[in-house]
Amino acid sequence: MHEYSIVQSLIESSQEYVKENDATKVTKMVVKIGVLSGVEPDLLKVAFDTFKEDTPCEECEIILNIQKIKILCSSCKKESILEKNEFKCPYCDTCEIKVLDGEEMYLMQLELE
Repeated sequence: MHEYSIVQSLIESSQEYVKENDATKVTKMVVKIGVLSGVEPDLLKVAFDTFKEDTPCEECEIILNIQKIKILCSSCKKESILEKNEFKCPYCDTCEIKVLDGEEMYLMQLELE
């Protein structure tokens, strides 16, 4: 389960920000998770709640924003959000698409005290 190593990295990054900004703790963390990222949001939350003890994130609320798949069609040049994992343009039905968003995971925001 790689969610544990992801949580470890999130907590380590948070600790660096706490130190750099002369803060004492993290009160809120916002993480964007693409549906194609391979990260299971529920497992990430459980892992975060398990490993945040005795860190500056101990009282931190984690908010997970799930990013759907955003594509650009090579044929009709329209951008769209895929509601299902059908990798074709919902406008012209072609499979010639480029994924623009929904594959990554990002730490978007930290609130420090």
